[in-house]
Amino acid sequence: MSGHALRLLRQDHRLAELVAHPFDVDLDRAAHGRVEEVRLASGGPLDAVAGDDTGGTYFVCADGSVLYAESEGTAGIIGSSADEALELVIGLPGWRDYIHLSPDDGEEKILARVTETEDEIREYYGIDEERAELRAALGFPERSPVELVGRLRAALLRTEPDFVLLNADEGCAYDRLGPAGPPLWEPVLAAGRADLTRLREGDHTAWRGVAEDPVRRRLTLRAAQFDRAEGDLELLRHLLRHETRSSMTEELRLAVVLVGLHGDTGDLPLLSEVRDTDFGTACGLRGMPEPGASAVELRRWARQLDESMFGTDPSDEPVSTWTDLARDQGMTELARVTLIRELDGIIMDQSRLRRPAPWPRFR
Repeated sequence: MSGHALRLLRQDHRLAELVAHPFDVDLDRAAHGRVEEVRLASGGPLDAVAGDDTGGTYFVCADGSVLYAESEGTAGIIGSSADEALELVIGLPGWRDYIHLSPDDGEEKILARVTETEDEIREYYGIDEERAELRAALGFPERSPVELVGRLRAALLRTEPDFVLLNADEGCAYDRLGPAGPPLWEPVLAAGRADLTRLREGDHTAWRGVAEDPVRRRLTLRAAQFDRAEGDLELLRHLLRHETRSSMTEELRLAVVLVGLHGDTGDLPLLSEVRDTDFGTACGLRGMPEPGASAVELRRWARQLDESMFGTDPSDEPVSTWTDLARDQGMTELARVTLIRELDGIIMDQSRLRRPAPWPRFR
């Protein structure tokens, strides 16, 4: 669990002192541990290897990644190995000031921020000769601050879902250190978007495979919910016919709505047949226009249901939609972390239990 550079630091007191002052990675602080007991939400092991003078702790995880936890309750991955993390903190002694920087900010902005921070550090500590000595002794190349900032950002974005830190006693999650990752719906919906593209391209293997697989079918219908196209009617009919095998699901109702929005009265017999599948579908699709109704009536009914239950913004969906679909795809940790953070939010604001506003469209 310890890299080459970390072993050298443990063997060489001079190098250990240098990395502790001024780079604030003190191996001696590891023995004291954290004030509060912590654990990973995933259940993976943690090995405290160093600390800093603010009460922060550096942990090595099972795969070698280094998780840094601040005393204020934020945590994030800063390197895929102890060597990578040490190279980062030595190359960027003010790295905590750069956690929201991105390579997209451009070289000029990054270098200006690094120069400003390091000039402030130099008012109290020497860092240039010390950095050169450590790099030479530990075998680290001289990398540009821009490259190191890019590495830091990439590492921080790997924190969730596998490296979320919890207070071991209370179970509350540490806040995320650095940039927020993508919303839950993006990784959950990725496979559905890909399948929707295949269906639109006329991939016959996909037409059969998606229709026969309940999870792929649900994901593709959700993708079609948020990416609607005039030419989708035939594939929507195809998915609807197969979704009836699952009886009354939210995706079945969604498929009916998406078909109905096209306003083709020739679909009314199919929609009525779906509604009459069993008692559950009859209740879930009540109010549907009967065969013989006009296109205006069909669209009006579908639009009302769409506006009250679906819509075109994935961020408006209840979180349970995405956690269920994450779980069904084997994204267990992603679902677990999302639910932990939802529960933490309720604990911090229990009024969410009494008002519906923060919870989109209760069903």
